[in-house]
Amino acid sequence: MQVPSDSIIDTPFDSALSERYLVYALSTITARSLPDVRDGLKPVHRRLLWAMRLLKLDPANAYKKSARVVGDVIGKYHPHGDASVYDAMVRLAQSFALRYPLVDGQGNFGNIDGDNAAAYRYTEARLTATATRLMAGLDEGTVDYRATYNGEEEEPEVFPGLFPNLLANGASGIAVGMATSIPPHNVGELVEAATHLIDNPHAEDRALMDFVQGPDFPTGGVLVDGREAITQAYATGRGSFRLRARIEVEREKGGGWHLLVSEIPMASRNRS
Repeated sequence: MQVPSDSIIDTPFDSALSERYLVYALSTITARSLPDVRDGLKPVHRRLLWAMRLLKLDPANAYKKSARVVGDVIGKYHPHGDASVYDAMVRLAQSFALRYPLVDGQGNFGNIDGDNAAAYRYTEARLTATATRLMAGLDEGTVDYRATYNGEEEEPEVFPGLFPNLLANGASGIAVGMATSIPPHNVGELVEAATHLIDNPHAEDRALMDFVQGPDFPTGGVLVDGREAITQAYATGRGSFRLRARIEVEREKGGGWHLLVSEIPMASRNRS
């Protein structure tokens, strides 16, 4: 079989490789691994919430089978495996994984001990009030829409984000050449800090630390780092937080005692 001469492109291997790898890297960064700073969501999470909204799974309405939601997502918006999509949905419903869950799950959605959720044919779900706030304004044309992968539907590029999801729920992800790990925070503290920043646009980091004193993880824990180390981590974007469990000693008659663990650090959990 003769190959047409005009179909052969003579180019240096290193430049061809770098160009194609750059396209792959940008696709991974923006379309899979890292959250959007505007609504704090990765594409799979945004598509899950969008599909649930179209199914009218509002907090006041009845639950629907998780299988229906997953089917709509992979069929219309996110052509990937059903297991990965369901896992993402499960995490949005776990109160021990998310500071402010975006999915209200009914059934076995796993537990803090690491047990998996039941299959999606057994569980049901609907949106939480937090998720509806995150999507409030979609009907008013506040964001742009784009065609889905097959051109048959439309989906929002980003949610309006009346709820500060990126900082309230945190985010983590590893892409090509970059990664992110943002801890969750108390939404009340975030609102107070944002209000102060609006009134004082040039406020310094230390002033904002009077409102947001550190992360607030879903399962609690005692933050043992000093204020200086915490402030440095927020100012530079680099650092780590050391958490310890909150333990109380309960003594019994006869000299016996028990250790009661009321808060368990979960900062190192898998947050895909």
